[in-house]
Amino acid sequence: MGVALFTLGGTISMAGHAHGGEAGPVVTRLNGADLTAAVPGLAEVPLDIHDVDAVPSANLTFAQVLALVESASQAVRAGACGVLVTQGTDTLEETAFLVDLVWPYAEPFVLTGAMRNPTLAGPDGPANVLAAARTAAAPAARGLGALVVLNDEIHAARWVRKTHSTSTATFASPNTGPIGHVIEGDTRILTTPVRHRALDPRTEALDDIRVALHTVTLDDDAVTLTAVAEASQGLIIAGFGVGHVPAAFVDLLDAVAERMPVVLTSRIGSGSVLRHTYGAIGSETDLQRRGLINGGLLDPYKARILLRLLLAGGADRETITAAFAEHG
Repeated sequence: MGVALFTLGGTISMAGHAHGGEAGPVVTRLNGADLTAAVPGLAEVPLDIHDVDAVPSANLTFAQVLALVESASQAVRAGACGVLVTQGTDTLEETAFLVDLVWPYAEPFVLTGAMRNPTLAGPDGPANVLAAARTAAAPAARGLGALVVLNDEIHAARWVRKTHSTSTATFASPNTGPIGHVIEGDTRILTTPVRHRALDPRTEALDDIRVALHTVTLDDDAVTLTAVAEASQGLIIAGFGVGHVPAAFVDLLDAVAERMPVVLTSRIGSGSVLRHTYGAIGSETDLQRRGLINGGLLDPYKARILLRLLLAGGADRETITAAFAEHG
């Protein structure tokens, strides 16, 4: 059957838009057939095309991504050797991690996008589609979960991040580097990430679960944090450096952690929250003593996705703590 291709929106599917006889902003116009028609070498990978929601990735929801996972699951059960999804890059690192947490199959689930739209010189979409399709079809990529393939690099969903607003080399894995490359058309996997048991996506419960994310900043106060915590069932704290917050925050976080899971992460984007190096009020050691859960190497965005899925599944504090120890 080949690779099941699911197309969403984003830069990779955009084309020019005439406005009063002059070129205007690009809009979503290309479907799967358009995307694949003129890619040299793509004919070697049989594709079964499914055009889904042509929306900017900023508009995607958990429900839409999980519905896509179900459609991809049906394709795999029908015989697809892998799955390829094209979407916008703005939330690609988050959708990829969400997919990775729930994808139970050995067949690769590959996501790709583009930074330069087809109206610009040197659009990267065709090359990314080709590399991603080859990866989705490659036996070497089996058992690796969700992968992000751009710029001929293969990244594990767990570690990948968008690191630049416009560069075609924007996707990187700061803690690990790419796990592989596409070289002369061949998928070369250099290291294998640890896979975890797939979580059960309780889609019907997600609407009732709100997980807030608060990024701590210089001379921050607790007013905003108080407001978002009151409206949430879980909280992610993106702390300074290795996981520190102002001393003025600790009493509030102490109280919030008594009634909901609060996960401590770093706002830096690479490196881990520490566990027992610093001992001052507001340090990682102090906050863990007050009940905050250590997010480890997970960045704040991925930590929010994991916590929301866990809460939707009814996980208790012990299960949540264990899950972050495993994934982080």
